[in-house]
Amino acid sequence: MNIATPAATSRVCFGDRLYAAMRAHGPVCVGIDPHAGLLHEWGLDDDANGVREFSLRVIEALGGRVGAFKPQAAFFERHGSRGVAVLEQFIAVCREVGSLCIVDAKRGDIGSTMDGYAHAFLSDSSPLAGDAVTLSPYLGVRSLMPALELARDTGRGVFVLALTSNPEGASVQHARGEDGMSVAGHIVSQLADFNRRCEQQHLGPVGIVVGATVGDAVKRLGIDLASLNGAFLAPGVGAQGAGPAQVREVFAGAQDAVLASSSRAILRSGPSVKGLRDAYRATVDSLQ
Repeated sequence: MNIATPAATSRVCFGDRLYAAMRAHGPVCVGIDPHAGLLHEWGLDDDANGVREFSLRVIEALGGRVGAFKPQAAFFERHGSRGVAVLEQFIAVCREVGSLCIVDAKRGDIGSTMDGYAHAFLSDSSPLAGDAVTLSPYLGVRSLMPALELARDTGRGVFVLALTSNPEGASVQHARGEDGMSVAGHIVSQLADFNRRCEQQHLGPVGIVVGATVGDAVKRLGIDLASLNGAFLAPGVGAQGAGPAQVREVFAGAQDAVLASSSRAILRSGPSVKGLRDAYRATVDSLQ
């Protein structure tokens, strides 16, 4: 399959496109994480060719049937330029089959460097530009402005790390400033301000990453998730232990905007098409 020429996305707000996809196919994002162990389980070599075969088999089985795909850039980049070419191809095929693609790159920097990342993952001319990209805000939310503005202008989106599922994240994200507000709370507040200035019907172009396994952290930190008016990318569903009870606890009052991310629980049911499709539908059903 040839790599398609990069194309402009619809200028409809990303959040609204995601909202429609979740209602059509279920609120689950399939994480594309071709690490060595999973490739070997599928009988594939741990190289760029194996990653390509793995990725295209997944999209053959699930393309046009899921809320979104989320390729983890690191698992492609570890194979150098050939791996990055596979990522570009995967993004192009997502576009061809009509599935949203969230590139999980977690980029974050300042000034012209951040501007470079923004254009790499969000500009119409870049083959690495999917429908959205994940970003890290820990050099300051305002440092992400080149990406936020470009996402808004091109009809794409971003998901900014806020309350992550890894235990180490709490030491930074739960810390409180002199005003008593947590770091995570400040991130949500500033991004909510940006979304309020964007045109949308349902959800703005800026979402946040909140782990489905963070328990009562949102409540304890006094964070108003609904004020974001954006989507919530929620890792931790399935193999990491989160189910409907955990999603209800974490996202109380904002569940309609939750895109649960699941990787191992679905991908380990491959490589058969039926196995992958059944696993995806089971994951969707488990959240209802």
